[in-house]
Amino acid sequence: MPNLDENVVREKIRTYITHELIRDPDYDLADDEGVITGGLMDSFALADFAVFVEQEFGVYIPDPDLTVDKMDTLNQMVARVMRG
Repeated sequence: MPNLDENVVREKIRTYITHELIRDPDYDLADDEGVITGGLMDSFALADFAVFVEQEFGVYIPDPDLTVDKMDTLNQMVARVMRG
């Protein structure tokens, strides 16, 4: 597994969410903002996110981890990617 820089991971995920998922590049996504509970992403977007993470970072996220409880904020997403 590649050595990942947490700040790089955070910004790439933030950019992916704002550009690809909510399609608002100027949206100021906070690290602890509820992305799913806030209505910015749905379960289909979460599946797309998992594909992005695998392609971008080489980290596979199994379906049981793709839940609102585990993936609602940027902080949670980054932590999951960093765990590998």
